[in-house]
Amino acid sequence: MTEPYVVPPPLTEAELSAMPFDVALTEYQAVVARLEAGGLPLEASIALYERGVALDAHCSRALADAELRVQRLVEASGGAAPRLIDLDPGDSA
Repeated sequence: MTEPYVVPPPLTEAELSAMPFDVALTEYQAVVARLEAGGLPLEASIALYERGVALDAHCSRALADAELRVQRLVEASGGAAPRLIDLDPGDSA
């Protein structure tokens, strides 16, 4: 018989704000993989989903902050504003 899955406790704002982006992204990916694997009791699934939502929001904020910092650096250096391009993995460089 397998051991029951133990869901980590909810993340506090202090824990999230101290968590580096790479750590949060790795944990978010693990949460998604565990949810996709299924087999969890309903309460564990909900708690894990809530953790994933918090990690996703943290990563999104970190990316938005990084984008803003880059834009400000470009503007401060007198350079042209960066242009956004959509890249498809199948495109050649």
